[in-house]
Amino acid sequence: MKRKYFLMLGVCLGVMSFEADAYNEPYAGAIVRKESEVSPKSDFRPGDITNIMPEVKKDEDKEQEIYFSADEMEANENEGVIVAKGNVIVTRDNLELTSDRLWYNQKEDVIKAQGNVILKEADGSVLYTDEITLSQKMNRAEIDKVKVIMRDESRIWADRFVKKVNDNKQMRNASYTACDMCNGKSPLWQIDARKVTHDAKGQNIHYNDAVMRIKNVPVFYFPFLSHPSPEVKRRSGLLMTSMGSSSYLGQYIRPTYFFDISDQTDIILSPYFTTDRGVVLGGQYRQYFYNGHINMEGTYLEDDGSGYNDKKYSRFKRPSKRGNLFLDARYEINDYWLANLDLNYTSDVFYLKDMSLSGQDDAWLTSKIAFERFKGRDYASIEGYYYKLTSYSLKARNDAEYRNRMKSMPTVAPFMEYEHISTPYSNGSYFKTNISSASVYRDNDEEQQRLSMINSWELPYTSNYGEQYKFVASLKSDLYYIDDYMYKPNDVYDGTLGRVFPQLGVEWRLPFVRATETTRQILEPVVVATFAPTLDNDILKIPNADSADAEFDDANILSLDRYAGYDRNDDGSRISYGLNWSSYGNIMGRTSAFIAQSYQLTDSSFMKVIGDDEKFSDYVGRIYASPHKYLDLNYRFRLDKDTYELDYSELGARIGTDIFNVYTSYIYLQPNQNSYYTTEERKELYLSLSTNLTKNWKLGIYDRIDLTDDGGTLEHGGHLTYEDECLKLSFVTKKYNYDNPTMDDDYEIGITFFFKTLGGFGSK
Repeated sequence: MKRKYFLMLGVCLGVMSFEADAYNEPYAGAIVRKESEVSPKSDFRPGDITNIMPEVKKDEDKEQEIYFSADEMEANENEGVIVAKGNVIVTRDNLELTSDRLWYNQKEDVIKAQGNVILKEADGSVLYTDEITLSQKMNRAEIDKVKVIMRDESRIWADRFVKKVNDNKQMRNASYTACDMCNGKSPLWQIDARKVTHDAKGQNIHYNDAVMRIKNVPVFYFPFLSHPSPEVKRRSGLLMTSMGSSSYLGQYIRPTYFFDISDQTDIILSPYFTTDRGVVLGGQYRQYFYNGHINMEGTYLEDDGSGYNDKKYSRFKRPSKRGNLFLDARYEINDYWLANLDLNYTSDVFYLKDMSLSGQDDAWLTSKIAFERFKGRDYASIEGYYYKLTSYSLKARNDAEYRNRMKSMPTVAPFMEYEHISTPYSNGSYFKTNISSASVYRDNDEEQQRLSMINSWELPYTSNYGEQYKFVASLKSDLYYIDDYMYKPNDVYDGTLGRVFPQLGVEWRLPFVRATETTRQILEPVVVATFAPTLDNDILKIPNADSADAEFDDANILSLDRYAGYDRNDDGSRISYGLNWSSYGNIMGRTSAFIAQSYQLTDSSFMKVIGDDEKFSDYVGRIYASPHKYLDLNYRFRLDKDTYELDYSELGARIGTDIFNVYTSYIYLQPNQNSYYTTEERKELYLSLSTNLTKNWKLGIYDRIDLTDDGGTLEHGGHLTYEDECLKLSFVTKKYNYDNPTMDDDYEIGITFFFKTLGGFGSK
């Protein structure tokens, strides 16, 4: 019967003072120390590991210990050789070696292992071979026919492998891939090289005479190739290069270089080299602090000032110097104060669309600076706003109106707010105070200063029968200074005025609950009564700077104030009533619906603005349905009270699984001549389908359609994507039919290759 032995040795061993076979019974563990480390009086007993472990010294030059375990072990005192067989495990520092057989020459500190050799290194990589020779404290290795799985699961195999003391590695006739290798099949892609060198200090992997193969077919040849080793998290170097074409730039290539300034700061340079516009400068700066961050990006080019080829836009000339700048910054000054800066700039209205940049479809760009304070029940802010009109469709349709709107775009500085909510009293009531101040300037010389204060009292109450009440009383006071406000032609107002606006409100709800074994349903009628005087809001004297965009929908029908800002008061008395219904499944599924209507007791300026100046308002509501995880539907509507025709309709629905799903959305808006920005009728349908053809292949197609009389397809396209553990390949195509100077009847085709650990290239 074979005995099993376990032996732990110091790195520098003296003469062996015992033989393992001298004992009749196997022992749990043993270590042989230098003679100088063994006290003559020490009580050395095999089997007592607490007595045989050497004392740990704090000497920094102390050599690492080496530990062995095996099924069988023999020691030759004269030659200083240990032979281990069967499930051999050797550990030293952060290295672990396993094999079937092992020879250890103590005098020369050389280990030779054979059979199913596995070496686990400190960096997480694992080496596989049939035979290995280790020396110099296991820091030098020489191997033939080796396979290495690196920490990121990429693989290298080579005919010859040499690991040096400085942890550098050299391989001959080597191959590298980040792909899985199953059943002996060739990986999807691999790099074959005559020589591969791993620079441990520089954390690089270099290839000489490299050939990239895709499905074992040679595709590219590189005399020299280099990429970071897997342990690199961030470093200066080239990122993915993009390429493509557009009607404005022509053909372009966009290399990207990453500068790693520090762990918290970096710069990305990404210029465009184009056939039609020369060089377009582009870049990004990012810096992260313990309490905040800065992110700044932009582009710049010098144009020839030519116009657009389309006859509809031939009158527009591009400026000679064009560019954009986007900056986002945030900093937590202390535990209470927070600073934000959001800067968005473009040189002209068409630039973002020409360059296909972020914000290209926005009607205007907003820049903001803000200081906010949060403490307990108090909130305060000091803000400033600047707006730039970028509606290319408005400029193309009516340039004079565009210029007029641009002059009327406000600059707000400062805008200050303070809000305090008192501690609730014993009956649950509390007071709320809101103070707001704004200074508004426009290029047409119109100025406006406003100071507002709203004092309110609220009391929530629940009766013994489950009725939920909420009582609200508020008083709003405004003080204005107006300069050069022209509500009508040749009618200019200058002066100071004040106004006071009281309001009372009460809300009542009574939820009814019905529960079964599988579902729980809630039916809740809601009534909100609001009482306020009828005022004209002084529209001839007070500009409407923050309440121009008035909407009547399911989100605000039960609100006391349906305006978004301070310049217009929601005057008049009314009663709003609605019905909430929802159903919840015990395991899954939820469905809910809401419908409501208002009855005007007196005239209301808000209802006149939205074009519904009658006693009974239109019906507004929403429906949400998700009875199963494979169906999600959301529908919002506004229904004419007399004809029951839809004035507003918005639908979004997703049906299917991750393998196959369909998404559709529909929006309908009636023409609106009452809002600050006149809108035309809009009927738009969006359809998309996405499916996983296989485990790795995905297909998606979409179509965006204008359903108005003069409409048609606005945009359609699709993508075909292959993605696995080591490669992403994507084909994208789009066709645009927008009514704008750069994308009318235009195509966009893109192809992207991305190789894991190496990078890639493709379209923008």
